[in-house]
Amino acid sequence: MRGGGNMNNMMKQMQKMQKKMMKAQEELHEMTFESSAGGGMVKVVANGKKEITDIEIQEEVVDPDDVDMLQDLIITATNDVMKQVEDKTNDTMGQFTKGMPGGGMF
Repeated sequence: MRGGGNMNNMMKQMQKMQKKMMKAQEELHEMTFESSAGGGMVKVVANGKKEITDIEIQEEVVDPDDVDMLQDLIITATNDVMKQVEDKTNDTMGQFTKGMPGGGMF
């Protein structure tokens, strides 16, 4: 069988890459990301799975007459922390898709 060795070699390379991808994804999921808004008055923490794990709100920013401001701060911090997670995911997982037709899976 001609070319059989090349196919086996390619399969081994694909399995190696898959293991590396899985390890990178596991490491990414364990990472913690943090963002704040309003000079640190609102802080949002997320993990690499894009799950919000904590929100801290300083009591000085809680004004019943200005709930809109508090909502805006929470939205700003949440959007920023999610962008951090997305950027890190793209950087981490993108290394596996460079040079693939169509840009890969991510």
